[in-house]
Amino acid sequence: MATTLKRELRDIIQYRNAYLLAFSATTGYVCFGWEIGLIGGVITLPSFQQYFGLLSESASARASLSANIVSVLQAGGFFGALFSSYFASRFGRKPALIASGVIYLIGSIIQSTAGIGTSSAVGLKVLYFSRFFGGMGVGLMSALVPAYVSECAPRAIRGRCTGCIEVSVGLGNMLAFWVNYSVSLNISPGQMQWRLPFIVQIIPGALLVVFMLFQPESPRWLVERGHYDEAAAALAYIARKDQDDVSVVLTLGEIRADFIGKHRLPLLTQFRKMGESKIIFLRCIIASIATFFQQWSGTNAINYYAPQIFAGLGFSSTSSALFATGIYGVIKFVVTCMTLAFVIESWGRKRSLIYGGLAQGSMMLWLGGYAGIHPHQDVVPATYVSIVAIYLYGVFFCLGWGFTPFVLGSEVAPGHLRMAAMSLAAAVTWLFTYVIAQITPILLDRITYGTYLLFGVASLIMAAWVYIFIPETTGYPLEDIKYLFERDIILRSLEDAPLGWIFLGKRRAVSVEELKAADTLPTNSPKDVSEELRLEDASARGHSLRTSNSQGYDDPLII
Repeated sequence: MATTLKRELRDIIQYRNAYLLAFSATTGYVCFGWEIGLIGGVITLPSFQQYFGLLSESASARASLSANIVSVLQAGGFFGALFSSYFASRFGRKPALIASGVIYLIGSIIQSTAGIGTSSAVGLKVLYFSRFFGGMGVGLMSALVPAYVSECAPRAIRGRCTGCIEVSVGLGNMLAFWVNYSVSLNISPGQMQWRLPFIVQIIPGALLVVFMLFQPESPRWLVERGHYDEAAAALAYIARKDQDDVSVVLTLGEIRADFIGKHRLPLLTQFRKMGESKIIFLRCIIASIATFFQQWSGTNAINYYAPQIFAGLGFSSTSSALFATGIYGVIKFVVTCMTLAFVIESWGRKRSLIYGGLAQGSMMLWLGGYAGIHPHQDVVPATYVSIVAIYLYGVFFCLGWGFTPFVLGSEVAPGHLRMAAMSLAAAVTWLFTYVIAQITPILLDRITYGTYLLFGVASLIMAAWVYIFIPETTGYPLEDIKYLFERDIILRSLEDAPLGWIFLGKRRAVSVEELKAADTLPTNSPKDVSEELRLEDASARGHSLRTSNSQGYDDPLII
């Protein structure tokens, strides 16, 4: 234990610049989590409902308006994510991230001033617009941050750095939940009671803009643009080494080789190249499939409508439901931090997703069974078990499907198509977050307990998908992950799965080392590769070192 702690402390010191980079970029996901956690509590405040005239509406009309207020953010997020690939490829990851923060800030300021000097009807329209506009900023962040961090993080801590995303989401959720609870208790009903949560959410957006000013551009984007000296400087900063260090030279040579013939691909060309072969298509679509499944786990149904869900379990007052929601946010945040510290690199991506999916599905099935057997809101002993089940669901979600889809998706996507693949995945996330936000109140009203059963069965299906079709990516350099999908994908996936040997018999997948040995140079243009690597003696030397040492886990590659 002491040895492990010493090693972890040594890694933190060695890679402190990389951790600082990940912390700075993932501040954008604090904005993401804040927006998700904020609105569900705000729309339950009587002061908000009175100001915008919701109290005079019927219950069904009020539910529809609430769903619209919640989901218009996802509409903006969808378009922001969809266009993120163009801006990130054209201007760079760093400028695009800073711009996303500015858009978010403008949206937050308009939200906090919606309705001032106008009627409630006009104010509601302004609120819709501001949430859509701010959603575009959050949508940009949701696609940019995973790609930027995965392209910059050293492979030894890549899972943790990318996993900071869910820590940031959890932090934003938790703070938003508690701000909502605090204003419900400490601020008298009136405009400031519901405006203050919107005002406070400006803080993480401002921090993102400031922090990113001091971080480097992605070395892979710099290589793609031919800025090799700047890429070497970025790598040296991330790893805290000199630019002529062998690991910097070696990593730069690998990245340059990977981008031969793929520089400055137009956006439409990137999307077209995603289908140039079955393997490339599979690697590009995994992120979208994973984020699609993530939304059908039910997590955002709880994030957005937790106060109503807890009210259905017997929390009669607004403040008590918000308090229970705040506890849910704390549990998710703490468990996410523990997962990031002790699970993601030791369990790996695959086991985290399998165990998390099975466990969270079990909790949803319990909630469905309870709601079906006990449809009334009076409290019985099983009610307390159901409350614990919601909290345990948050625990198990954070263990696996909370942030691992982003880690996995950003790792498996080809380097020259990563931004396009992640923008598509983020767009899928926002599209189905919008769908979930729209249908959850309807599902809870019409099929009640069937809502939880739907999410539970979906969680079991997603665990099975990972078990059969997804190989383990932990520990591999990004440029080597392509070999995991070259041949025998299902065999390799079962080899990496818990108890997978039961289904294999004597069959084994071709090892990554064998595939690398058969692919010493890219087959598309060996002459161009050689010329590119000879542009600098250091790059050529790094390539020869890489070829001579083919053991993936022992190579001195940085990222």
